[in-house]
Amino acid sequence: MLDKPLLPHRMLHAFQIAKDLLIAVRDAGISDTHLRDQAMRAAQSACLNAAESAARVTRADRARAFTIARGECVDAAAALEIAVVCGTAKQADADRVAVIANTLVAMLMRLIR
Repeated sequence: MLDKPLLPHRMLHAFQIAKDLLIAVRDAGISDTHLRDQAMRAAQSACLNAAESAARVTRADRARAFTIARGECVDAAAALEIAVVCGTAKQADADRVAVIANTLVAMLMRLIR
């Protein structure tokens, strides 16, 4: 018996990057509760949809889940940008999230096709 089951999402590099996005959003410490909640929910959804896609059988089902993950990734990054404009987050944190989000979006675009 394996110590850690090899679930399909664990082998998906995009899921690992989505987790990095979630950690970066969490660590940003957005002080506006609404924007923090929005950014966290979007980052969590990006992770969950990337994971879900790995378990889908058909190409169309996988592409649909990857597309949703891409949208949620952009939503999380945008929430950080808005928080910076509102003065409730630091530019350095938004920049870190943007770098991770750019990587994830590029990966997801390749997986959608």
